[in-house]
Amino acid sequence: MDHEITGSTAADIAASVRGLRERGALRPGSPLPPVRELAATLGVNRNTAVAAYRQLAQAGLVISRGRAGTVIAGVDAVAQEGYAADSVLRDVGTGNPDALLIPDPAPALATVAGRPVLYGEPVIDSALETWARNWVASDLGEADFRITITSGAVDAVERLLAQALMRDDAVALEDPCFLASIHTVRLGGYRAVAVPVDDEGMTVDGLRNALDDGIRAVICTPRAQNPTGASLSAQRAADLRAVLADHPYVLIIEDDHFSMLSQRPYESLIGPGHRRYALVRSVSKFLGPDMCLAVAATDPETAERLAMRLSPGTTWVSHLLQRLALAQVTDADVTARIAAAGRHYAERNEAFAERLRALGLRVPPMDGLSLWVELPQPARLVSERLMRRGWLVRTGDDFALDDRAEPSRHIRLTVHDLSDDDAETLVADLAAAVR
Repeated sequence: MDHEITGSTAADIAASVRGLRERGALRPGSPLPPVRELAATLGVNRNTAVAAYRQLAQAGLVISRGRAGTVIAGVDAVAQEGYAADSVLRDVGTGNPDALLIPDPAPALATVAGRPVLYGEPVIDSALETWARNWVASDLGEADFRITITSGAVDAVERLLAQALMRDDAVALEDPCFLASIHTVRLGGYRAVAVPVDDEGMTVDGLRNALDDGIRAVICTPRAQNPTGASLSAQRAADLRAVLADHPYVLIIEDDHFSMLSQRPYESLIGPGHRRYALVRSVSKFLGPDMCLAVAATDPETAERLAMRLSPGTTWVSHLLQRLALAQVTDADVTARIAAAGRHYAERNEAFAERLRALGLRVPPMDGLSLWVELPQPARLVSERLMRRGWLVRTGDDFALDDRAEPSRHIRLTVHDLSDDDAETLVADLAAAVR
């Protein structure tokens, strides 16, 4: 690579890269030379080049992508979930729940007002804490855990990584990966290590390789993995626990985002005696994305560190929101609606998947809000053909951790809210697009 990086100290080299970035000579996504190459070119020790890149990563100016190298960071490093902006196309790649299946919070709102909570008071509503503890207790067995409340699952993951890791530390992520996890890890300056996902979830060899690569944390979706819809089988979970048994201080973060809606049993990577873990369950999929609240059940030491980042009255989760969530999840009518919604998503998705399988397309067993469809051609090509027919889909390229990976042959479809006629039209258009 032809570059103009100069300097003889780590600070000088970092300042040089910063200047090139500010002048536009290095743009978002531009690769930086490998450490050894840069050190040889500048005539400095390799550790000096390493320190320079570390300073740049800590400032959020570059992103380390492991063996794929280090690149200049951009403002929007990854795609975002939800509806596409400014599109006239029918968006079937949103990953959204059905608004009609989200319980109306109005009846519960009348019950949440009460004595104002003041500075210095407990950050967690005691009744919500009791309910949350009962919610996760059977899944964590004999583990000694504590409850923390955060502003959603992404907030929980960000806080968990920040209390345990330093910039440039390695984090194992599922590949393909949830967009928010990619964004969180990259913006935090951590190094993402890809662990492939198959129909039974995170692969054993992939996790073993990630541990050999020095990961300090692993983020896993035990069921309804986004985007693939895969859930851990009991055998796969047991095999992964066995691999992790020799690494009790690697932080395990399980993002069980689909929890109450899931049609699959919960299987866990958290083995007996594991020292650093967090089971995170958000309410966003069943109470709505605007209900920014998640329960994090963690080991005691992790809980103490999280507590330092949830100051009373400043960074805590509103007690009004906590009371509202509690009022809904303890209402029999609401929980019945949530259960019905879970069945609805499963039935609608399976019916659509069967139509696609009849076309010869592979749609693996799944759980969650979307389908992961394998294509006989590159996904971007099929996506362009569908756009000409009025449809907007998500290609698997958005969810890939390695920018240098082969073009994806998968698309993610969110179709549970389509009418029967629209579903038939999309199936026919997809059949034409893959010919």
